[in-house]
Amino acid sequence: MTLTATAAEVLGARIRAQQLDRDAGTTGDTAVLDIGVQDTGPDGGLWALALRGVRPEPGELSSVWTIRGAPHLYRRADLPAVAAATAPFSEADAAKRIFDGAKPLKAAGIPVLTALDTVAGAMRSIVSAPMVKGEMPGRLREVLDEPYLRYCRPCDAVHAYEQTFRLSALRAGLELQPGTSPPVLQPVPGLVPAEEVPERFDVVRAYLRLLGPATPQHVAGYLDAPVKEVRARWPADAVEVDVDGERRWTLDADGLDAPPPAVTRLLGPFDLFLQGRDRELIAPDPAHRTALWPVLGRPGAVLAGGGIAGLWRPRKAGSSMTVAVELWAPATAALRRAVQEQAERLAAFRAVGLKAVEFG
Repeated sequence: MTLTATAAEVLGARIRAQQLDRDAGTTGDTAVLDIGVQDTGPDGGLWALALRGVRPEPGELSSVWTIRGAPHLYRRADLPAVAAATAPFSEADAAKRIFDGAKPLKAAGIPVLTALDTVAGAMRSIVSAPMVKGEMPGRLREVLDEPYLRYCRPCDAVHAYEQTFRLSALRAGLELQPGTSPPVLQPVPGLVPAEEVPERFDVVRAYLRLLGPATPQHVAGYLDAPVKEVRARWPADAVEVDVDGERRWTLDADGLDAPPPAVTRLLGPFDLFLQGRDRELIAPDPAHRTALWPVLGRPGAVLAGGGIAGLWRPRKAGSSMTVAVELWAPATAALRRAVQEQAERLAAFRAVGLKAVEFG
């Protein structure tokens, strides 16, 4: 018998699975660190963890380029498992993940997986101490052949294809120095990928646990992987769920039963809650989706009432900040107070004063 669930029940289950409803936790028991916490922008990975009640100790986490070539935070102790779990599933998967970098390799008869290992070997030999990312192109040009390189018009320079470069870094045993912009790469001593991926870090299972119920297409979109490769790794214990007429799957059917948690949070633009590939479920109104996921300059999202209730943007001036909030429905006094409290929490996280919360 197929289970049924509404969009509201799905979002409520995600809030609980991603622990957005808790006040305190540890890095060890924080579920989103199993799939990685995207660390993009000032309200990136550490803010996402703060919203889940976590204050990592220095050196407890590592930032590495993984899913979609974006920087993600993981527990440092998990890096061998992460390196294995986030590697391309196959040659076809690797070719899809590096986008335009695959075409010249194919023309030259170089398998993409071989190319990633070649670039990783070159990076490993070059980065023996912390090195700014901008220094790498010139060094790589000296050791890589033409199929690995391209002319970049914005930079007016020849360098390695960006996604090939990023997806090779962890294979090379390199991480990103915390808080560096531009990024600084540095070696992780003794890092060797695990021979087998522990179930906890399997990226397909992790997506279904944290962003389910979902389809193979949703998971493939999140990973930039071919749907065929995701289907081949679909968990046998996934439970089928009908979500408003669409066939989906979850690993936690019981999580759909409880009511949505009554929490208000100011989610960062790249919080995992916003990374689900079913955007029409997260924000049913097309105009809201356009505002929430613009091509450039993403806002944060106001989580309230069991779903996304609006947008927020910070404006920092000196030692204070203003939070501009756009709610998509008339706000109650209780919601305004809750947003105010969360804005104060954000200001404290950024170590600045809160000048005002402006409701538009």
